[in-house]
This record gives sequence, C-alpha cells and structure tokens, in this order.
Amino acid sequence: MAACTARRALAVGSRWWSRSLTGARWPRPLCAAAGAGAFSPASTTTTRRHLSSRNRPEGKVLETVGVFEVPKQNGKYETGQLFLHSIFGYRGVVLFPWQARLYDRDVASAAPEKAENPAGHGSKEVKGKTHTYYQVLIDARDCPHISQRSQTEAVTFLANHDDSRALYAIPGLDYVSHEDILPYTSTDQVPIQHELFERFLLYDQTKAPPFVARETLRAWQEKNHPWLELSDVHRETTENIRVTVIPFYMGMRNSHVYWWRYCIRLENLDSDVVQLRERHWRIFSLSGTLETVRGRGVVGREPVLSKEQPAFQYSSHVSLQASSGHMWGTFRFERPDGSHFDVRIPPFSLESNKDEKTPPSGLHW
Repeated sequence: MAACTARRALAVGSRWWSRSLTGARWPRPLCAAAGAGAFSPASTTTTRRHLSSRNRPEGKVLETVGVFEVPKQNGKYETGQLFLHSIFGYRGVVLFPWQARLYDRDVASAAPEKAENPAGHGSKEVKGKTHTYYQVLIDARDCPHISQRSQTEAVTFLANHDDSRALYAIPGLDYVSHEDILPYTSTDQVPIQHELFERFLLYDQTKAPPFVARETLRAWQEKNHPWLELSDVHRETTENIRVTVIPFYMGMRNSHVYWWRYCIRLENLDSDVVQLRERHWRIFSLSGTLETVRGRGVVGREPVLSKEQPAFQYSSHVSLQASSGHMWGTFRFERPDGSHFDVRIPPFSLESNKDEKTPPSGLHW
C-alpha cells in the first residue's frame, strides 16, 4: 500500500487536482479510496505533482490502483488504455477513438456577424478542425460519485420497434476528449469494473497497454457504428462559461419522426460561483417550423458551477418531423449577488444518416 498524503484533492465528481509539472517525475503512483471514488498519486519528496484525496469518507483507506503515465501531447491512446477523467475524476478504459470535427467559436475567424437565421442565430463563420475523442467504459464503482456532476452513466438508443418514444441504454459508456485523459497503468488483470470489460477486452501482458480488443468489441463497433459515431463537436464561451455540444443521430420511427440525442457540458472557467437557472432553446426543422422551448434548469436540476466543481454534463433528446434541422439558444445563470447573465449555446445541426439502417435493438455482437 502506498503512502498517500493530502495536499490537493481529487474526488470523483470534483476537479480538485494540481498539475505542477515542473520537476515532476513520471510515472507516479495512483491511489484510490477503496469503493470511495477518490484518487491520488502517492507523493514523494522528489515531485511537485500531487493528486490526493482531501474529502474521502471516514474509515476509507487509500489503496494503490495503478501508476500514472505521461499524458500524450501528440498521437492517440490505444484500445485498452486505462485513464482517470481529468474533469469528472472517474476511472475508465479506452475502447476505440473517434475523429470528430470540432467547431470552436472561441477561435472563429473575425468575420462580420450575420443577421439571425435558422441555421445559426447570427453566428460567425466557424471552420472545424479534427479532434480526437474516445469511446470509453466507466468503472461502475465510480458512477455514484459523479451522478451529481455528470450524466455519463449511459448512452441511449431507440428501441427497434414502432414505439417512437421507446429508448434503451448502455450503462457506463461515455465519450471523452483527448485532453481529458490522464493515463495510468495497473497490474490488475481486471482493473475496471464493468459488465462489458471482459467481454470486450482480453488481458495480454506482452502488449502495451496489456488489454487488447476481443473480436466481440470489433464486431460490436462495426455493427453499431452509425449509432455510436461522434462526428461534430460545437463549443462556445460566454463570460467564462464554456458550453460544449455533441449531437448524435438516433434514427427514424413511424410517421417519419427523426430522433437525435445531444450531450452538453457546462464549464466554469472562472473562480466565481454561478448557478444555472433557465434554458431557452430555438429548434428549427427543415419542414419550416421554428419552436421555442423555455424552462427551469436542465434535466430537473439547477447545477452550481464553482471552483471546486466547475463542470456539469447531461444528455437530452429531440425529435423532428423532418430529416434535418438546427438548434441554438441560451442558458441563464445567476451570480451570488442575484444578477443574471445569458450564456450562448453554440448552434448545431441535426442531420440524419443518408444511408439509414435499422437502429440496434440491443447490444449487437
């Protein structure tokens, strides 16, 4: 058991960690409170990089679960790479990468803004750049500790029958950006607790990382590719609140009803505490309809974004009676003094697959 001292905290669902890399030596030991979802690399007198548990539950003992590796600045992580999520703090394993187009409005060209239109609500011209994301499995032991900050516990799909509102979910499946990966290694042959881990991955100590894809993972990826694929990511920052949107096409149901899922992450890049109070959506359909949706909070919550817990992530769904459309809008936040400000949601397209196939009715192997 490693001796882990507390200087900075990293608890699942929090972002309490320090990356003072000056003089840091790699690899570093990674510790966790057994069953508690709190992590720390063991500190030594030779390193300035400390990830340690400050808020672990009483009676919990930090146990070594692995050793941190140097994060990759270039290149991709391989199938079987173990990692710690830098924002939400859960343990996970990489299944395979996706090459997405990132449309970052914060670095858009300084073109003049256009008048409001259904495709972009007065938006600047934004050119996409290639960015790597990963399909990952989440350790089931950590899901309870991130439930207040992230809805990463499942990816939903349409059920394969005529009930257009029926959904099913694959629990513990997430999409993670390359920069959110903190890689580590472990000597445990089953380091991630997930019902699909041993079904998808095989331990091979001669490989690096020592977990290789089984044929079931390759077959599952190929058969479910249209419904898993991440293609476009949209991002915009307003008053230090960054909104990231990832849309996914889910399929068509009876009476030509098309469904999409969209994942949204809210990040507070400042130290001031703010709380999400309202949402305001504009939804344009290719059929010519423009719908306005207003409501309190998101998914029944009004999350607080602070320095300690700066991010919140959730998923929702939308349906149109047309094969494509656009969405945009604002989130209204409240400051501690009671004042409010609006944060822009970057406009994004809702596109259906031209060569549509039948959505999966379950886990296809």
